[in-house]
Amino acid sequence: MKRPLFALSLPALLTAALWTSGALAAPPAALNELEVNGQKMPVSQVLDTPMDGIYEVRLETGESFYTNESGSHFLVGDLYQNAEDGLVNLSEQSRNASRASRVAAVDESEQIVYRGVDEPKATIHVFTDTTCPYCRKLHEEVPRLNELGIQVNYLAFPRGGMQSEGARQLEQVWCADNTSEAMTAAKSGEVPSGATSCDNPVERQYHLGLELGVQGTPAIILPDGTMVPGYVPAERLAERLGIDG
Repeated sequence: MKRPLFALSLPALLTAALWTSGALAAPPAALNELEVNGQKMPVSQVLDTPMDGIYEVRLETGESFYTNESGSHFLVGDLYQNAEDGLVNLSEQSRNASRASRVAAVDESEQIVYRGVDEPKATIHVFTDTTCPYCRKLHEEVPRLNELGIQVNYLAFPRGGMQSEGARQLEQVWCADNTSEAMTAAKSGEVPSGATSCDNPVERQYHLGLELGVQGTPAIILPDGTMVPGYVPAERLAERLGIDG
């Protein structure tokens, strides 16, 4: 996953806020009907950018690119602002804002939540798979994360797809009477044995992860939408979030 190359300046943050809030002119509606080789593209959203006549197109697959107002030319890559303090990756800012809003829109009742005794200082969302060794390693850090004031909200992401063993186990976990206990048991090597037929959100969350660019597990979404791929120790996560140990 790409990360911003340079520190963000206030002008860059203001520019990104205008970009993602839709304060600029509305993109041409025709860009929602883009076609390639006669096939309609799975466009999920079209956003304006700070560049006149250039628009960001996001696909349902999680991919994105830039196009002119007629859709006759495409640019693939990140858009940078040449700000006073250096280059700022506006594409990454846009992706972060989208991830933050999308995970925030998932009802907490559809997540498996681990929170400490006190009011959390920060909440992270983690796309997880019970069959993933590094997901299990991260889960061992959850008590310490809670001690540090970090709430952990799990979302399902069977890395092998919806026909995998991981998907079946995740559905069993989400169908359990006590989902947090079932998740801990599964991450401890206890293979779930319950039903998978309940109305569970595993497939929806799997597709959400794909749309947000998740490629493996664990995938940690920080409060600002930054995605951190892979296992990260609790103390380092707390440092990343500006929380003292």
